[in-house]
Amino acid sequence: MNFPLPKPAQKSFWTDLSLGSMPYLLSENLPKNSSKIILTADSETAHRLHQAWQFFRPRDNALFFPDWETLPYEHFSPHQDLVSERLSVLWQLKNGMVDALFLPVATAMQKLAPVSFLLARTFWLKVGQTLHIDSLRENLIQAGYHLVDNVLAAGEFAVRGGIVDVFPMGADLPYRLDLFDEEIDTIKIFNPETQRTIENIQEIRLLPAHEFPTDADAQKIFRSRFREEIDGDPSAAAVYKAVGNGQFGAGVEHYLPLFFEENCANLFDYVGENAIVVCTDDVHAYANRFWGDVKQRHQFAQGEPHYPPLAPQFLYLSPDQFSGCLKPYPQIWTSPDHRHDLPNLAVNRQSEQPLLALQDFQAAFDGKILLCADSLGRRETMSAFFKQNGLDVAQVASWQDFVQQNHKLAICVSPLVQGFQIADNLVPSPVSNGGGLGWGQFGETTPTPALPRQSGEGADVWQPENALAQSHSQNVKNQVSGSLKIAVITETELYQYVARPKTRRLKHAKIADTALRDLAEINMGDPVVHQEHGIARYQGLVNMNFGDGDTEMMLLAYANEAQLYVPVSQLHLISRYSGSASENVQLHKLGTGAWGKAKRKAAEQARDTAAELLNLYAQRAAQSGFKFEINELDYQAFADGFGYEETEDQAAAIAAVLKDLTQAKPMDRLVCGDVGFGKTEVALRAAFVAVMGGKQVAVLAPTTLLVEQHAKNFADRFADFPVKTAALSRFNSSKETKATLAGMADGTVDIVIGTHKLVQDDIAFKNLGLVIIDEEHRFGVRQKEQLKRLRANVDMLTLTATPIPRTLSMALEGLRDFSLITTAPSRRLAVKTFVKPFGDGSVREAVLRELKRGGQVFFLHNEVETIENMREKLAELLPEARIGVAHGQLRERELEQVMREFLQQKFNVLLCSTIIETGIDIPNANTIIINRADKFGIAQLHQLRGRVGRSHHQAYAYLFTGEFVSKDAQKRLDAIAAADELGAGFALAMQDLEIRGAGEILGEGQSGEMAQVGLTLYTEMLKQAVRELKKGRVPDLDAPLGVNTEIKLHAPALLPESYCPDIHERLVLYKRLATCENINQINDIFEELIDRFGLPEQAVKTLVESHKLRIMASDLGISTVDATAEAITLAFGKNMVLNPAKIIAIMQREKGWRMAGSDKLRVEMKSADVVARIENARKVLKLLAE
Repeated sequence: MNFPLPKPAQKSFWTDLSLGSMPYLLSENLPKNSSKIILTADSETAHRLHQAWQFFRPRDNALFFPDWETLPYEHFSPHQDLVSERLSVLWQLKNGMVDALFLPVATAMQKLAPVSFLLARTFWLKVGQTLHIDSLRENLIQAGYHLVDNVLAAGEFAVRGGIVDVFPMGADLPYRLDLFDEEIDTIKIFNPETQRTIENIQEIRLLPAHEFPTDADAQKIFRSRFREEIDGDPSAAAVYKAVGNGQFGAGVEHYLPLFFEENCANLFDYVGENAIVVCTDDVHAYANRFWGDVKQRHQFAQGEPHYPPLAPQFLYLSPDQFSGCLKPYPQIWTSPDHRHDLPNLAVNRQSEQPLLALQDFQAAFDGKILLCADSLGRRETMSAFFKQNGLDVAQVASWQDFVQQNHKLAICVSPLVQGFQIADNLVPSPVSNGGGLGWGQFGETTPTPALPRQSGEGADVWQPENALAQSHSQNVKNQVSGSLKIAVITETELYQYVARPKTRRLKHAKIADTALRDLAEINMGDPVVHQEHGIARYQGLVNMNFGDGDTEMMLLAYANEAQLYVPVSQLHLISRYSGSASENVQLHKLGTGAWGKAKRKAAEQARDTAAELLNLYAQRAAQSGFKFEINELDYQAFADGFGYEETEDQAAAIAAVLKDLTQAKPMDRLVCGDVGFGKTEVALRAAFVAVMGGKQVAVLAPTTLLVEQHAKNFADRFADFPVKTAALSRFNSSKETKATLAGMADGTVDIVIGTHKLVQDDIAFKNLGLVIIDEEHRFGVRQKEQLKRLRANVDMLTLTATPIPRTLSMALEGLRDFSLITTAPSRRLAVKTFVKPFGDGSVREAVLRELKRGGQVFFLHNEVETIENMREKLAELLPEARIGVAHGQLRERELEQVMREFLQQKFNVLLCSTIIETGIDIPNANTIIINRADKFGIAQLHQLRGRVGRSHHQAYAYLFTGEFVSKDAQKRLDAIAAADELGAGFALAMQDLEIRGAGEILGEGQSGEMAQVGLTLYTEMLKQAVRELKKGRVPDLDAPLGVNTEIKLHAPALLPESYCPDIHERLVLYKRLATCENINQINDIFEELIDRFGLPEQAVKTLVESHKLRIMASDLGISTVDATAEAITLAFGKNMVLNPAKIIAIMQREKGWRMAGSDKLRVEMKSADVVARIENARKVLKLLAE
């Protein structure tokens, strides 16, 4: 194999590289003492090579340079994380810290900020350094950082007294600076999700927050250059006005050159001279193709007066310029070859010798073989499988271990996706040798002659001087005798049917619990529920002084202009009201019995529901069902067919289902999760266990189209196993239907998928063991009754996309078996949402963006009578589109036919009504256009938007409006555009869905009582009723939420505004403290407060201690603790836990204890201050609890 190295401005051609061997041979044979720039055709190839390089050379600083992931000239900005990564790479590149850089040609052609900008705007902060907070704030804002309350993303910072949180660009986690006077005392890394610190460090690097400056000077330069470079009236351009006002909106990056007086740089200005460029494909062909795309996009953008485009040469290198930039560098051009490809080594699980192909290859191959597993878990599973089949495989930790150890066959965890074999002698690879080029570890002792001279400019080949080669040859002889023969085999070769993800999942943060979020989302005027006084409207937080110092109160407005002030220490009594539209909520009157009646009625309902659920649970526990056994190796083999890494929730749901199946009682589990969040995989795993246990499986879906989709999924996944799947739908011929029914009866069909017809009385199964029901809420009452009859003796698994509130799931834990899948799948991006008036240009732009990347579009037009006119208009506007039409007035068969053809991509635009609101999963459709979005409700818009964004591609939702939009409609549209975070919960849109979801668990009849008191409060009542019944006590209908303990310490107990300035943050913290159920939870929050806001003043400590006393007193059934300077007075609730005899015994023993009425205990204790009062109250409660 020939790997000659070119001189500067010359080319070498390396022709002996297969797709699998290229990463290894490049990493071994490129010079080690200069930067390597590896150019690829696309991002995927660059990613693959980057990961492989890190595997072969883990000590190298190998980086991937990401693209903006936006189309040229579109009005979108790159994600902040991408900008962060790009700036970090450029800084390291300029400072000579990069060993190898991987990027696609299109990214390399993009112009960049001048080098001087990045170097001038980067600064360091170190422990012990003097720092003026005001000047730091100014510097950060000038560098483009955003001042926020809580730091969550790169490019943000927060200032709280002497504490500064900052999330620098290019950093993985944010940092917390603690200042002592004007000196940096400590710098700590912290977790943005929990806000807790992780470890101390000594210094941090702060890169600018954007790839362009945002200060006043830059704005002036922008305006001046805009007038110079762009024709027309600048005042008509929205981007000109926005930047002039200090606003840097979406897509402003496409005006990058206008922010600088000097010319923009390109990638090679950052690379420097000492580099070698590797072109892994015909980069010039890709450069020409990309340039053609840019020019076409520029042409499209020219009719846009608000965003007039810059000429392409301002933003990108032309192919000639790109070629000129490459010219000074030594260049290596690779071309693919198949000489290192592996033979077919696929595992055949149905054979008696599943590893025969691999064993034959091992016997014939005279060298070392490395097997590559995707993860540690896979390594263990594969090792066990190989051992079971007579192959003993050694485990190694890395590529270096494999090379150094003498194992003939080894396995390790690796990101490689394609294997290779190298059986011929390797040319030694150049390595660093005292500043010159030397020869590497493996191979012959003399350089191989160069390839013949290539025709054309710069095709000369440079060989090292003979003296250098000869002087190093002795070293090589000493290092290695002979040549290295290796084969690398990945899971792609072994398990060819498995589609594995290219990148590992980034863990998505769990959505905060509703109980903690509900007050964080509250706005002035929103309805809330007070447990004792009913429904009111929130009017903000106010400070009041009742003679004991300042106390923060929540102000509530009731009917007839009545007002109620609630101390923040009692926020556990307040919850957000969700039950009906907030504008229609009836407020309660203070001092009347209406709320008491409504609450009592709801409490009765909760008690009955709890009793019913406990009864059901007991009955189910008493039944005996089939206990399945699981063969771990077979199950793991099936699980490997899932092409993605499971989300945490999904893995938990699968584990729960498997546990249910292996127990002797029948399973009845509900799995809830949004469409595309992975419920089907849970069903597939359950079906596998049931079939392997000798039972039949019935899968029920509400529509024929869903039946077909499931049938395809099941057939694909069970293709490599001796399992027969069949579907019953109207699309089957009568002969097929007859054969399926016969197979069900005689047991030859293992899994059957169909509509509710499957459970009719005349259909027989030989040995039915598991019924899986998809979207149960879409079956009618009669069909549900038929389903219920099945539940007695078979395992049931129900899947639903209706959202079940987390709070409710907690209330029913252990009663109704259900699993929630709330984590978005790997690489799922939030849907970008735009609200704009309908315009032909906007429609064309939106559709073409999607079609350009091979995707599909939903165009929602909800007026059936004019849908045909709209089809004609779209056909004229988009001649390149293939348009299908679907609406509710089509016959069911026609509708299913259209949807099926859209799924099969016969159409790429589906013009439809809201019939798509619930339906099949079409991952390739990633743009939805909603015409007259102002006519839809917020929940409906949220659901419609959920039709797209099912894959790792960026999805877009366009909400087009008419000319005139009402205020209310505008509010709704603004809200949905703002709430586009992935899994943001979107509390407002979910209100009606929450009620529907609750009804699904509890039975529809309860929605009425629930709406009377609000879902959150009803859930609390239900939780308390379940608790009481489990203890064998009758729930108290007058106090359905147990004892509400009030603590009076006669001192300020609050989070002062100077300590925690953000009102929403204070509300969340007050609510979190109020909902704590044990002392440990309170301690955690207290530690977090110190971490985030610094050492607390006494008012904060008093607040925290009052909640600790509340928990201690509540456990004893005490309703009030009143601690004054003279005494501690306790008032007992109706359900007192304490034994009266115990209190009398203490009174006889302790001085100063006496009863003050039938339900009050007074303890005489002098307390000098609030700290002493807290300590004395704690002593009294401790004594009573002993």
